[in-house]
Amino acid sequence: MKQAVWEGNLTTEQVYLFHEGTSYHSYRYMGAHPDEEEGAIGVRFTVWAPHAAQVGLAGDWNGWDGSKDPLYRMPDSGIWSRFFPGMQVGTLYKYQITGPNKETFLKADPYAFRSEVRPATASVVTTLKGYQWNDAGWRRKNRNPYRKPMLIYEMHFGTWRQKDDGSYYTYHEMSEILIPYLLDMNYTHIEFMPLAEHPYDLSWGYQGTGFFALTSRYGSPHDFMYLVDQLHQSGIGVILDWVPAHFAKDAHGLRQFDGTPLYEYTDPMKAERPGWGTLSFDYAKPEVISFLISNALFWWICITSTVCVLMR
Repeated sequence: MKQAVWEGNLTTEQVYLFHEGTSYHSYRYMGAHPDEEEGAIGVRFTVWAPHAAQVGLAGDWNGWDGSKDPLYRMPDSGIWSRFFPGMQVGTLYKYQITGPNKETFLKADPYAFRSEVRPATASVVTTLKGYQWNDAGWRRKNRNPYRKPMLIYEMHFGTWRQKDDGSYYTYHEMSEILIPYLLDMNYTHIEFMPLAEHPYDLSWGYQGTGFFALTSRYGSPHDFMYLVDQLHQSGIGVILDWVPAHFAKDAHGLRQFDGTPLYEYTDPMKAERPGWGTLSFDYAKPEVISFLISNALFWWICITSTVCVLMR
């Protein structure tokens, strides 16, 4: 990979709104984004880690040693960024973070659009562009869904039905099984339990680690878009469970992200959720608010084409 780099390219307004808690589409510039900068095609990586002494990008190309590919700290922002020419979609990566106490660790990208299939935990450079939606008729017809009765079927994707060998159906495959059932039972809507990335199958998605990454257990984002598209074309609305209350403690996730309590409360009495074994989001931090509101809008706008998001 070439050594040429370009430092952070966020606008002053983007940085201001992110820190104010009013950047409602922060996923558009945070995380990994394939792009062209100054004539070079590559990927721009941007991450919020205000207490980190150093942030680097780690992957197969550098032996997972992020010190070889440091990101650059944007002045007075706590945001680190770098453009990597030659980087491609499909690249596995993590951020190597050196905390304020000089400890070094690897973290998945909080804004990644895709993760490796568990138990692997790296983030994957992904583009969500390219899917051609064919549900315009459904969207025109259902501008005000509250004027008629709704019959909602709630399901957990991985346990509703499995193949004979115990493996999961993909998002694409599920469309052929689920839609006839819903139509036969006269359901108007399907409600999926959380589909954001999560490490533990039996958590049913309620203990997440990748809030912008559709779980890769069942396929790709475009596969899920196909499922939603087919549901809409069949006259069935889609509801997603969304979990902005807490997150899993797994080492690659949000816990102590930059070596300090960043996404969680500093006070362990507020942060800890003993019944779940998780940590609560700190709603007092405006950057966390930007993260969470952007997350809700991300699922609504980018992944599901006019879907309802149900908060849990």
